[in-house]
Amino acid sequence: MALHLSARLSQSIRRTLCVQLELINKSPTYCTQTTSALLSPSNLDSNDTIESNPCLSKNIERHPRSEPVGSVFQTWMGDGFPVHRGHIFHAINRLRKLKLNKRALEVMEWVIRERPYKPRELDFSYLLEFTMKLHGISRGEKLFSCVPSEFRNKLLYNNLVIACLDTGAIRLSLEYMKKMRELGHPISHLIFNRLIILHSLPSRRKTIPKLLAQMRADKVVPHVSTYNILLKIEADEHNIDGLVRVFDDMKRSGVEPNEITYCILATSHAAARLYTVCETYVEAIKMSMMGDNWSTFDVLIILYGYLGKVKDLGHTWAVVRARPHVRSKCFLLAIEAFGRVGELSQAIEVWEEMKSTKELKSTDVFNSIISVYCKRGFLDKVCELVREMKSNGYRPNAITYRHLALGCLKAGMKEEFFRTLELGMKQKTVKKVTRSTPWLETTLSIVQLLADKGDVENAEKLFEELEKAKYSRHTFVYNSYLKAYVKAKMYRPDLLRRMILGGARPDAETYSLIKLIDQFKT
Repeated sequence: MALHLSARLSQSIRRTLCVQLELINKSPTYCTQTTSALLSPSNLDSNDTIESNPCLSKNIERHPRSEPVGSVFQTWMGDGFPVHRGHIFHAINRLRKLKLNKRALEVMEWVIRERPYKPRELDFSYLLEFTMKLHGISRGEKLFSCVPSEFRNKLLYNNLVIACLDTGAIRLSLEYMKKMRELGHPISHLIFNRLIILHSLPSRRKTIPKLLAQMRADKVVPHVSTYNILLKIEADEHNIDGLVRVFDDMKRSGVEPNEITYCILATSHAAARLYTVCETYVEAIKMSMMGDNWSTFDVLIILYGYLGKVKDLGHTWAVVRARPHVRSKCFLLAIEAFGRVGELSQAIEVWEEMKSTKELKSTDVFNSIISVYCKRGFLDKVCELVREMKSNGYRPNAITYRHLALGCLKAGMKEEFFRTLELGMKQKTVKKVTRSTPWLETTLSIVQLLADKGDVENAEKLFEELEKAKYSRHTFVYNSYLKAYVKAKMYRPDLLRRMILGGARPDAETYSLIKLIDQFKT
């Protein structure tokens, strides 16, 4: 019974902790949410079941933002429907997912004020969460002190700390954690997850081992989500060795991997061109899938593109297409995946289907099919797409210009290549884009073409981008760069040292290239 209550409280304080995967077009996001846990039969009273039709949550979502939410409840009750706890929990989790924090706060304020049922700790927890999101920490602390003492327990304290961490107030969060230890309240693994995410920047990363040590000292059992976050940090650094170490620690701790774990492992090995290992993890993904998760299908489409599995890619895309509502993102991923496996006609077919069924809302929609054509040097088709893009009111961005630069170089149009590359570099680009796998792969393709021409100067400029993103940790990336010196018959003494210090492991090809470069020493 104690274990059941502990698990229930842990599920109740769960927040949306997103793990991003830098993949093909946009990074698919994997989120842990409370909806299924809160609405399970064990967590609701017998009279808290949710009416499938009509739906109070949908009424709240559709209600005009300018009008108070109380009128929705009045109409609902006026139609003879009671307001149960399950309705509120479902509505709150929907509003959180849609980032409608103001409306969520209005709902909870109405519940606490009108009391359609006896409020519990979770109701006050939701009220505290959205108060702090909208009105800041000081207002949240005042609210916390006004909550009845019987509800100021481990659940509310955990939510208070998480809300502080959401605003970046690490010191205040640590003070509340200290008070929780004094009061004997257990600390949730979700708090440590959030602390690890906040310390995932390179300048703060040395603190993570201390956080894990403190986690053990507080007798907090690491959750699978904790290890997924640690795996994602290593994956973002293109550190396969670190990735494997974390996964080994996970297995030693007896934590069972889930489909998110295997998705991170598979995509990381695919990006590192370790396809045999990737295939093993793809099989693990299929074995561990629980239900029809959009993000998992997105990852499988991407992975089958990397692995060149045309049949599996077609089957997965057919499963996705059979759904009643297919997201635009799925179309984009399918276009790029079919292009990667050489199925140009299929990629065009998906693009045409998307145009006929979806609104073309951004430049990124066009970038997917532009990338397919540019990788083959089909500039005539690309020019048509750019004109279509502009006619729809969108302008090329940095990603578009990077694809166009590759297409120009593939087509042997060197002057246009330099002009297009320069236009792209003048565009403002966020770090999330320049560190994404598709951007890095396109840049590497350009470096390889420049290396084949012996253009060391321009290959060096673009290789510096790969170094900053730590993509050069992959040996094949550095070897592509070394080929520029071989083709140019140019000597440079520090190449091997630079490679090792950058985190890459030299292989047989590396040493062969270095020997050739040494011959040009004068």
